[in-house]
Amino acid sequence: MNQIFKPILIGQYQLANRLAMAPMTRSRAQFDGTPSELAAEYYTQRASVGLIIAEGAQPSEDGQGYLATPGIYTDSHIAGWKKITNAIHAKGGRIFIQLMHVGRMSHPDNTPHHRQAVAPSSIAPGTVTFTPTGMQEIPKPRALTIKEIKQTIQDFRHAARSAIEAGADGVEIHGANAYLFQQFFAPTANTRTDEYGGSIENRARFAIEVATAIAEEIGADKTAIRLSPGSLLWGIDEGQEGPELYHYLVKELNKLGLVYLHIMHLGNETLLQDIRQLWTQALIVNRPGRPREQIGTDVESGLADLESYGEMILANPDFVNRLQQNLPMNEADKTTYYGGDAKGYVDYPALNASDKI
Repeated sequence: MNQIFKPILIGQYQLANRLAMAPMTRSRAQFDGTPSELAAEYYTQRASVGLIIAEGAQPSEDGQGYLATPGIYTDSHIAGWKKITNAIHAKGGRIFIQLMHVGRMSHPDNTPHHRQAVAPSSIAPGTVTFTPTGMQEIPKPRALTIKEIKQTIQDFRHAARSAIEAGADGVEIHGANAYLFQQFFAPTANTRTDEYGGSIENRARFAIEVATAIAEEIGADKTAIRLSPGSLLWGIDEGQEGPELYHYLVKELNKLGLVYLHIMHLGNETLLQDIRQLWTQALIVNRPGRPREQIGTDVESGLADLESYGEMILANPDFVNRLQQNLPMNEADKTTYYGGDAKGYVDYPALNASDKI
């Protein structure tokens, strides 16, 4: 496991180690999307990881799906994030803000102006979501017009610029987990007959155009993307063409010189090996539920340049130290993941190396 504690250069940034904090929605922002005052403390507590990938921030009102998630498209959002990035940089850490547009995974009651969700096609995900009045069925979204798709691309461009103005070291495009980008990828969510639907090339087009626009706006060395090949969440199914789609997509994204690709790995080892061969920049691999004793094995084998972890870092602000010193880990309190106050957010205790057992 020694390799994972060594510094690494990704793009223009020297990271202290090869551990990344995976993006995790915590639903503690203000209603207008401005990050809460506690957010700076939460992220700064975890600044010893090589790279913090912040929770998904919506690039527009249309991008919001859940209550109290942060945005990154207004002056107030920028000011709120600036407090976070300044605090992390003061600790010697690095932070990328994830740009998350949920597409059809939204309910009007969760958005400031009760907006109908937008998506590639008018197909409901067939699931429920939490709202101010409890769990409700997610209604059918409205299909984006070509003009609206072009505007959404510009929304991402603006959000990326806003993130840099807020002091972020870069942005990660959320192309995973059944949200807008994967809705374009999956025939079960995308039945379009224009240039954004049908063929693999067409279904990958939106992701490539967004990545291209952001790289043009802030630089490829500050632009990254996260993908989750084979995810079957909420009615998403990329079908038998899934691996072929990701081969094509990764090849095209690789041409842009993006700073890293972040893969949420769900079991297709052959595809992951293929991606490693196709991708020439830094590769971050996230394996949900990976046991502690396997941390570092993907870096050691050369499969990954960094490994990202979520729950363990959420519950252990001193995750790197505990790992290095073989100290026990706090257990995460799942009841405080979303919403609330300091409890389950900034009150997880840290250990000193002298507490080793």
